[in-house]
Amino acid sequence: MRRGRCNCGRIDYEARAQPRDAHFCHCSMCRRAVGNGFATLVWFYMRDVVRSGERPAEYRSSPIARRGFCRVCGTPLYLVYDSTDQIAIMAGSLDDPGDLQLTHHYGTESRLPWAD
Repeated sequence: MRRGRCNCGRIDYEARAQPRDAHFCHCSMCRRAVGNGFATLVWFYMRDVVRSGERPAEYRSSPIARRGFCRVCGTPLYLVYDSTDQIAIMAGSLDDPGDLQLTHHYGTESRLPWAD
């Protein structure tokens, strides 16, 4: 089981299964969503993620996806595509992401030259 939360603690969650994937995304939408050179995404099936506390705010970041974040502290929390039963949790919101096994890089055509 993995737990996570936003920076102010108003939104917390737990994933009750192992992640199905974890990777870096270099696309411009992910970079802007996390305010960094790339996003680190940890994929779970939605049925395995239980949220408590306040409901996250969401915005549609593209015609096929939406992103969740805390409306109080601004912590980016997840990405969900409309056509899937999976959720990509932002690794930085996990309480203990140190043992994740990241498998690949996505969106490498947009990779910044300094992102080694």
